[in-house]
Amino acid sequence: MSVKGSGDRPEVPGPESRRLHAEEQRYLAPGVQSIALVSGIVLERGEGPYLIDVDGNRYIDFFAGVSVASLGHAHPRYVAALKRQLERLHVGSFSTPDRVELVKLIASVAPGDLRRTQLFSSGAEAVEAALRLAKAHTRKFEVVGFWGGFHGKTLGALGVMGDDFKVDHGPLPPGSYLSTYGYCYRCPFHLTYPSCGLLCAEWLDKVIRNQTTGHVAAVIVEPIQGTAGNIVPPPGFLAAVREIASRHGAVFIADEIISGFGRTGKMFACEHEGVIPDIMTVGKGLGGGFPVSGLISTDAITAARPFSLPSASSSSFGGNPLAATAALVTLRTILEEGLVEHVEKLGDLMLERLRPLQERFEFVGEVRGKGLMIGIELVKDKQSREPLAPPVAQAVFQEALRRGLVIMVSDSRIRINPALTITEEVAEQGIGLLEESFAHIDAHVPHR
Repeated sequence: MSVKGSGDRPEVPGPESRRLHAEEQRYLAPGVQSIALVSGIVLERGEGPYLIDVDGNRYIDFFAGVSVASLGHAHPRYVAALKRQLERLHVGSFSTPDRVELVKLIASVAPGDLRRTQLFSSGAEAVEAALRLAKAHTRKFEVVGFWGGFHGKTLGALGVMGDDFKVDHGPLPPGSYLSTYGYCYRCPFHLTYPSCGLLCAEWLDKVIRNQTTGHVAAVIVEPIQGTAGNIVPPPGFLAAVREIASRHGAVFIADEIISGFGRTGKMFACEHEGVIPDIMTVGKGLGGGFPVSGLISTDAITAARPFSLPSASSSSFGGNPLAATAALVTLRTILEEGLVEHVEKLGDLMLERLRPLQERFEFVGEVRGKGLMIGIELVKDKQSREPLAPPVAQAVFQEALRRGLVIMVSDSRIRINPALTITEEVAEQGIGLLEESFAHIDAHVPHR
């Protein structure tokens, strides 16, 4: 069953999806990912760049489990490797041949002297470990994050979250501070790049000098902010932040959990500016769908105590045999199939195809991105840049879904993060469905 266009649309969600979804809601605790709730679809399987629900409806997947499915769904190499390992050993903290090869391969692709990897099971767990490591190495205790930053939902990560998600989740850990991110479309200083002089980055120095006690262990930043809407900071921002962190004796942590392993057309997003972090957190796309994350740092930093003491930074599931195999086959496939180069080329083509929508539709405020980490800002009008009302933004999501396209809409921002393996043909088809959805909203849904 092929993806259906606007003239031949199936019922979404279909009857079997509605039945199973309603049954699950009777037992599932509230709080699961909103895309699952608002779509109401129940998935049966995935094939490459497609998702298929229990009613037989097929969707182009521009979501990829929030940038998780690097190789798409059911990639033959991925399935074969995990099946082989599952038949041998699936649990435990002991070394395995695949884990030995994995950490060697990560060291070979990581920038600078980052060659020591510790593996975990979730992004938040890796961030928490990175913060503990920074404190152990510097013997300091304060941490600075950025507006719009999202590093996980655990306590330490919440402290450096620049998002209203943390409302009513307090109290937050002491010693946590926030500075301004390079969000040019919504510059908090109402300036224009490059005449702004990168005040957004320089503000970090003022935060450290005027708000902290001068004991900053770490500055943590996403080279490209994912959850905030795939926001690409202006050239020079990341390098300036790195310099300011070093000036104050703080460890510079690049959170590459979403942007790492080829997602932006470089192996890591920090490489777009040639910035080498002290610690890098990774996850999501590393495991190709299997829950595995990690931190990567140097010999000197990872030797810090108490982090380096036996069991002091361990995880029950981190780096287990299945996780190591999943990450190894994913990274090998990214390298051997030239997916980083493919993403760079395809991302440019997709942006070229998407940017005219910014001119055509009044409610499309900005199209931005690097590689296959693309964001679209939805607004009431281009002059005020006031965010599109959530019900209208969700109407965009539903229209796309009905046409056979899965996108992620957070508040008034669309995030496009397909598998790194998606072809130009399928990407073009998905953009066509998105354009149809925009046209429908423009004609039938009041958005001003």
